[in-house]
This record gives sequence, C-alpha cells and structure tokens, in this order.
Amino acid sequence: MRRMRLRRKSAGLKQVIAWVPSEPISPHPYSTHRLLEARSLAMHALIAAKLARDPSLLAKPRQNPENWSARWQHAPRWVHEWRQILELPWPQIAALITDPSERATRLRQSSPFAGVLTPEERSRIYDALRP
Repeated sequence: MRRMRLRRKSAGLKQVIAWVPSEPISPHPYSTHRLLEARSLAMHALIAAKLARDPSLLAKPRQNPENWSARWQHAPRWVHEWRQILELPWPQIAALITDPSERATRLRQSSPFAGVLTPEERSRIYDALRP
C-alpha cells in the first residue's frame, strides 16, 4: 500500500480524502423547479380565494380549454383533463387547484386560470417567492 501511494505521489496524483464540489453550492436551499412549483401553488391558492368571492370569473378559465382545442387538431391530454375538471362543482375545482399532489402539480403547469389574477396580484407572489 505504501509503495502504491509513493508511485501515485511521484506520478503527481493527490490522495482524495474528501469530496469538494467543483462549482459553488447554490445559496438557495431549494431547486429552482421546487420554487416554481411553490409559486404556482401560491398563485392557484390566491385564484381559488378570488373565485370563491366572485364565481363569475370562472368563465375565463372555462373558455381557455376551448381556445386551446381550436389551436391543435389533436389537443394534448391535459386539455381534455381541464375540460372535465372545469365541469365539476366549484369546491372540487378549488380543492384540486390547491392540492399539492403530483397530479395537481402537473396540471398547474398548463393552468387555464391565466387572466384571473391582476398583474399586481401576480407581482406580489413573484416578489414573495423569488429565487
């Protein structure tokens, strides 16, 4: 073992006794992806509260999947999912869009609720959850 270490040392190799990352570790404890998911969940929680106060705002999200279908000959699966979801009673829709489950997280990535929040409301969430 001693001879092997001497050979390696003479070859210019250094003994590794600890792992040292080649790049500095991010100062943020969470990945950017997790931050984006948290921001999306916060926005949808605000959307749910806003729609609970004014159910007439639900007309815009119900129209969005129709607009999406008009763009594609074969609409993606999530368009059909949102259509079915938006036919449910409001309490079930609110429960889904604020659910932290994997399915709800996936669906929030293609949310039909664009246009419900004002730019100021969106800005407040972005400022609060900035990387």
